Amino acid sequence: MIKIINLTKTFSSKVVLDNVSLAVPDGEALAIIGPSGCGKSTLLRLLIRLYDPTAGKIYVDNQDILALDEEGLIKLRKNIGMIFQSSALFDSLNVYENVAFALREHTRWPESKIEKIVKERLEMVGMSDCERLLPEELSGGMMRRVSIARALAFDPKIILYDEPTTGLDPITTVTIEDLMIKLSRELKVSSIVVTHVLQTVYRTAHRVLMLHEGKFIETGTPEQTQQSQDPIVKYFLTGGLKDASL
Repeated sequence: MIKIINLTKTFSSKVVLDNVSLAVPDGEALAIIGPSGCGKSTLLRLLIRLYDPTAGKIYVDNQDILALDEEGLIKLRKNIGMIFQSSALFDSLNVYENVAFALREHTRWPESKIEKIVKERLEMVGMSDCERLLPEELSGGMMRRVSIARALAFDPKIILYDEPTTGLDPITTVTIEDLMIKLSRELKVSSIVVTHVLQTVYRTAHRVLMLHEGKFIETGTPEQTQQSQDPIVKYFLTGGLKDASL
């Protein structure tokens, strides 16, 4: 579903991703861990062409996304749902309007069809009673659920989660994780989650990949990752690896 080949991304003289390669099979839930600033969120933004790489290739569903024109990018982004850490909801739009926004912008569907989709997606994430609320009236967890509903609007094949549970209380964290597990099982989507929350990694991922100083250094199941003998992985998992701007 996703294939990255020899990908490099630099900002000025800073190398964020250094000649990395990766394959994500159809239906896999992959977690990418690593210290702050190591390039995890940058990788997600490359996958939806918010950034272009300095070098390398990116294929999504066997399509070279770097060769796409603007129309092709719109089609690509319909197949990839992105959940940003900040939720990135439009402050002036209510919950219903936020979920409906892309459907209204990028289709000519009648409002009756859009309404049906919006209501289904909000029900899926447990937000059916909140259609008329504005983002400022929502808790952090509610905002994340709305952003997930919006990401599901076009029935994407891929979901990208950028720190989906960071900053949430323990009960809300479990709620969001349960939702991620449900979507993986029921919709059979491929997903990539980047997070510092190890509980989220262990509960939601099929495979874990460690990113350090621009390189992928180890991959395995959550159980294998917890038992890793790699000193960098062990240091990170035990809280010894401090945040750094890499």
